[in-house]
Amino acid sequence: MDRRWVCLATLGPIGVAALVYIVVVRGFIEADADHGLAWPILGALPLFVLGMWLLTVTRSLTAVLIALAATAILVGSAYETFLQRNIEIMAEPWFPLFNLIGLTADSVATSAFLIVFATFPDGVVEHRWQRIAVAFLWAPLLMGPLTLLTTSHVVMSPWIGISGDAIPNPYVVPWLEWAAPIVTVLFFQSWPAVIVGLAVLGTRALFGTPEVRTRTRVMAITVAAAAAAFAIWPFLPWPEVGQYLVYGALIALPIAAVHGIFKYGAFDVAPGDRGRNAARSANLLITVFYAIAVATPAILLAGRIRVVPAVIITTLVAVALLPVRTWVQRWIHRRLFGDRERQLELLGELGASLEEAGEPRDLLTRLTEAVRDGLGATWVRIRLVTDDGDLAASPMGAAGDVDGASEPVLSADLVRGDETLGRIEVGPRHHGEYNDAERMLLRTVAGQAAASVANVRLTAQLAAQLVELTASRERLVAAQDDERRRLERDLHDGIQQNVVAQIAGLRLARNRLQRGELMPAELGELQDQARETLTDLRELAQGIHPPVLSDNGLVAAVESGVARYPIPLSVEADAAVRGERYADDVETTAYYVVREALANTAKHANATRASVALARSNGHLRISITDDGRGIGASATDAAATASASHGGLANIRDRVAALRGTVRVAPADTSGHGTTVLVDLPVGDRVG
Repeated sequence: MDRRWVCLATLGPIGVAALVYIVVVRGFIEADADHGLAWPILGALPLFVLGMWLLTVTRSLTAVLIALAATAILVGSAYETFLQRNIEIMAEPWFPLFNLIGLTADSVATSAFLIVFATFPDGVVEHRWQRIAVAFLWAPLLMGPLTLLTTSHVVMSPWIGISGDAIPNPYVVPWLEWAAPIVTVLFFQSWPAVIVGLAVLGTRALFGTPEVRTRTRVMAITVAAAAAAFAIWPFLPWPEVGQYLVYGALIALPIAAVHGIFKYGAFDVAPGDRGRNAARSANLLITVFYAIAVATPAILLAGRIRVVPAVIITTLVAVALLPVRTWVQRWIHRRLFGDRERQLELLGELGASLEEAGEPRDLLTRLTEAVRDGLGATWVRIRLVTDDGDLAASPMGAAGDVDGASEPVLSADLVRGDETLGRIEVGPRHHGEYNDAERMLLRTVAGQAAASVANVRLTAQLAAQLVELTASRERLVAAQDDERRRLERDLHDGIQQNVVAQIAGLRLARNRLQRGELMPAELGELQDQARETLTDLRELAQGIHPPVLSDNGLVAAVESGVARYPIPLSVEADAAVRGERYADDVETTAYYVVREALANTAKHANATRASVALARSNGHLRISITDDGRGIGASATDAAATASASHGGLANIRDRVAALRGTVRVAPADTSGHGTTVLVDLPVGDRVG
């Protein structure tokens, strides 16, 4: 069976019974108007309620210690009440044994509370000497047995107000009486243990690690205030002022403990338990503290005012504290489940915010700001998925101090269908940790925003593709103009001049023929010139569209230029590819791509060999042009290489391939970065021949 439920079933009834006995006797049976309910109601009850509540939300040993200590205080107070109403039992010979109840109750309360304070918030200390000191804090438990064995009279608790000096102790061991002064100094009122416990807590709060100092600061201040109130109480000229200070400090202790729970997870209360189990007990805890606060004026003023003013004061306090009670309930609710109103407002505003955003960065920035405000996060960033499928290194949208951000503590993917678009990453909260409701809210926001992110991203992609398409068309037109001007130059500077020379030669031959001076050799020269012109025309036509491409296919056309290539060139293609014919536009584009890539290699790569590989797979013609040169863009000072990588030949290749819905990828030929491989993928569809 769980230890905490055993303790709850044991300590709960004992504490409740002791409290009921005290209230009935002091509040209803005793005739004295100053019934002394302030200590059990204002001092012990808040701690008892805190201890019982902790047993319902955590399995921590510290919760058991708090419940044990608070129960011991109530038992000690009940013992005091019983003794004051039955003073005659002090004459009984068995009274020294019975008195151990009061001494043990005080000792248990002292030791348990000191250990809780010294090891706050999680029951662990950092240094060996502190662990030894914590073990010493159990020493007050020896006070009852040791005083019974060493002191000749009965030692009474100083809080009872009755001296036992005149009551003989028949259980004393004579040969141990010499130790009575030592026992009194070390254990009576437990001041050595109190000093040790405060020293452990003080050194941790002042000299511990930054995290320890932060987590223990509030409790250390509260405990120091309570210790100071107890210390100065007997010396104040107005005892009632000291009494009020003590009660205020004791009420502050459970408040400091609750603060540690919600902010730092004190007493090992896990985030899930804070939301799931604490919600069941928080309202009861608030109700009890509200009742205590309402009853406080009447308890403290008992014996000084009449019944009617007491009722009026109690009513006014109850009405005045209602807003405080509501605020505390809402504060705890926000700590457990987050600010639901703000979260619902976030979801409502998010849609309108996303509709107003047009650009991707504007949309993502609005989204991060909304998430940061809704969750109370220190920073939020959104990283989108790149073309490689990885998250981008730099965020597209950010809110808060993202530059100094570390790893996110919370994240949610932006998923549209089966595609992951990016991820929302959230930093730590300004206060506390994220609960289950806030995690669910982030997932809801991510799901709601994914569609908008996808639409805006698609719009941006379409705009980029439109820009690229426009640029591609402009490059194709420019390339066609360049090709036309090159043809004009070749025709004007070469073939046209040859034809003009041949016309002039024919005119001269006609004149010489009329005069009977024409020689056969002159006609042979004209015939040779005509053959040269025909050869030039064939070479020019082959540059535009080689006949071998139309007659024998792509592989044969590529191989036809091997002999004329300035460096060793090999062409690899299996029999199926060699025997297959493709659509005219596919063969023309493929031939142009190979020719342009090889021209770039010859001009810029400084290669010693090159190769062309052609293969067909899954309805695609894949062409690989590889060289062993220095690699494209390998030299930042090589203007030709840089130009070919950014525009010119490679840009023309990409434009031609894109027109057939193909792809081009340029990569190093090996892992060292040397050489270049141009990979072209063209959809070929059905077989032509």
